[in-house]
Amino acid sequence: MRKIFLPFVCLAGCLAAGPASAQTADIPSRLSLADALRLAEARNPALEAARQQVVLAEADAASARRWLNPVAGLLSEGYHGSAGGPSFFDQQELSFQVGQEFELGGKRRLRATAADATTGRTRSTLDDQVRQLRLSVEHAYCQLVLARFEAGLAKDSLAEIDQVVAVNRSRYQQGEVSGGELRRLEVERLKFSDDALQADLGIRNSRAALLALIGAPRLDLPIDPTETLEMSAADRGLLSGWRGDVAALTGQALAGRPDVAAARKDQERAAAVLGLQHALVTPNLTVTGGYKRDFGTSGAIFGFSLPLPLFDRNAPGIARAEADRRQAASQTKAVEVAVSLDVQQAVNLVDVSRKRVAAIERDYLQKAREARDAVLAAYKAGEIQLLDYLDAQRAYREVQRSYGRALFDYRLSLCELDAAVGVTSRGSRP
Repeated sequence: MRKIFLPFVCLAGCLAAGPASAQTADIPSRLSLADALRLAEARNPALEAARQQVVLAEADAASARRWLNPVAGLLSEGYHGSAGGPSFFDQQELSFQVGQEFELGGKRRLRATAADATTGRTRSTLDDQVRQLRLSVEHAYCQLVLARFEAGLAKDSLAEIDQVVAVNRSRYQQGEVSGGELRRLEVERLKFSDDALQADLGIRNSRAALLALIGAPRLDLPIDPTETLEMSAADRGLLSGWRGDVAALTGQALAGRPDVAAARKDQERAAAVLGLQHALVTPNLTVTGGYKRDFGTSGAIFGFSLPLPLFDRNAPGIARAEADRRQAASQTKAVEVAVSLDVQQAVNLVDVSRKRVAAIERDYLQKAREARDAVLAAYKAGEIQLLDYLDAQRAYREVQRSYGRALFDYRLSLCELDAAVGVTSRGSRP
């Protein structure tokens, strides 16, 4: 029995693992930012849910355009049921009627307009989720790049301190340094080793965050970014001569950002709903026609009905729709103010970040490297104390970290400016 059952278990396991393996194969081990953005837009579950909202809105819009169904009725009255008399149909009053209700006041048109505006708002909301997802992916990708940069710094610092420890052990054996100095250096190595472990943790967490955004089946896949913190020629050109035109960028954002478009579509929906509520005051006309057989006599039926709006003028519905229209207008203004603030803050961030990178490159990076190299050479020659070397090493490491963080902030500030303006490709900003 076990031999028969075992192949079925293996087959079921292979079938279950198949989709996950296929999804894993779609994610390259060397991942570019463009690939990460493409995978996120294709596989992110939150985006898929938003796409289904668009499908639902489109279905509602199609339903809003439909005519009301006609009503058919068959009525029998006065049947005697006497034996030997007239036929069954001639012993009663039999009538067949078909009625059609017609919506007056443009109700169907207004309902369709409101549904179309809702569909447009839903599509714009989807586009805005794509915009925000792209920024999240760019942030996670840059965070992974920064983590690998800091891990490289920690690895290099640890390798250098290990060389110094090896030199001091040899000098200790020759009696050139004291045991206390050697132990002090070995204890100091713990800080460099802890930095390396923290950097490795940063890589793992950043990688998991990026994999979650691109919809990976596992969050421990061994992916590495293909890009570095080094700036492109276009980004480096902004360091010296960039002047953000806030007015032009704000105008582009207000014209192109999907959250602004969604708010304006909601205004259109609210205006159409208000018109529909006013139109509901106009009653619908129902036209009826049919056939009637009255105890053997045939005839035609025609009539119409029209409700009399004497007591209900739809005042509550109109009041609610008017409040909804005012609320939608206020929300649109709030969104436009928020977008203008996003653009201004993004421009400020780019300006400060580029100045920070330029200042570190101009005033600190080379000087810190030269000072560290000079102190290291002097320490190996026995000209300075251990504390002087450790201070120089810490200063150099902090400058390198600050430089990496400055590059990260500058690159991310450009991504945030693109997101604030509402563009999806670099270079389309004014």
